[in-house]
Amino acid sequence: MIKNDLFLRALKGETVDRPPVWMMRQAGRYLPEFMELRKNYDFFTRCQTPELASEITVQPIRRYGMDAAILFSDILVIPQAMDIEVEMKPNFGPYLPNPIRTKVDLDKVIVPDINDTLGYVLDAIKMTKEKLNDEIPLIGFAGSPWTILCYCVEGQGSKSFDKARGFCFTQPELAHQLLQKITDTTIAYLKAKVKAGVNAVQVFDSWGGMLSPQDYHEFSWPYIQQIVDALKDESPVIVFGKGCWFALKEMAASGASAVGVDWTCSPQNARYLTGGKVTLQGNFDPARLLSPPDKIKSMVHQMIREFGKDKYVVNLGHGILPNIPLENAKAFVDAVKEYQE
Repeated sequence: MIKNDLFLRALKGETVDRPPVWMMRQAGRYLPEFMELRKNYDFFTRCQTPELASEITVQPIRRYGMDAAILFSDILVIPQAMDIEVEMKPNFGPYLPNPIRTKVDLDKVIVPDINDTLGYVLDAIKMTKEKLNDEIPLIGFAGSPWTILCYCVEGQGSKSFDKARGFCFTQPELAHQLLQKITDTTIAYLKAKVKAGVNAVQVFDSWGGMLSPQDYHEFSWPYIQQIVDALKDESPVIVFGKGCWFALKEMAASGASAVGVDWTCSPQNARYLTGGKVTLQGNFDPARLLSPPDKIKSMVHQMIREFGKDKYVVNLGHGILPNIPLENAKAFVDAVKEYQE
């Protein structure tokens, strides 16, 4: 039994004294203890070494006491497992030297055995669970199939992913085959994570907002729905699409336990678009953590009032930025813990 089960209760829609709080990318580059580890180990070494991944996962919990931990990993471990080479270049970001753009490229992409290819993630989960000692829940995550396709086709990060979108629009059959391979791999991966001990899973559709609503419902949403359908009876599932306010109605009706909201959609609109029936998560602008701590606290309290304390998980509208002062991150978490109606 998890001692602090506030997060899991919020996902079930139960009445709570205050909403739970965690932050996307809370295990990472804004923390000095993380930066110390980064000096000695490159990015994928940190992901692939269970001792390091579990240590990084619990660092923010020790410092701030969030209501949930999220396993330190990366969405691009999926293409790596599928025999697509992925590098993380310093001061550049992800780089895939052999992007998928033809049928020949696609034929080389495998749907792997998760235990063989991503066993290190499952080991990291077990190690993290030991460190957390059932104090709080652990979240596992994956990127949405569309977001993974963006990197696989583009070959690197991008502001607009024109090559990825062009691939979908000029070779839709190949795009759907690649999306299905990614989906099959992701379902197996998340099921393995649940079996290894995570208490909830989140699907990040970071680049969903790059697509028009019509194209989103062709190239992204159906694959996320497959993931929700496959996982929802085994674990709570959170769906988060950045820039995807237009899909909130479908997300709310999907069977997901919670729907993430970014900072461009107001709490009132988010509740309206989701019909008030589903737990929402979000949606503090990550750059707003640069505001003075007192301002952060008053804005967080206002946000909770607007969402309502029930069926709500306090979070950022995307990942925490690397330049956020430690006391500002603390003000965000403390504001939630101090909240009273």
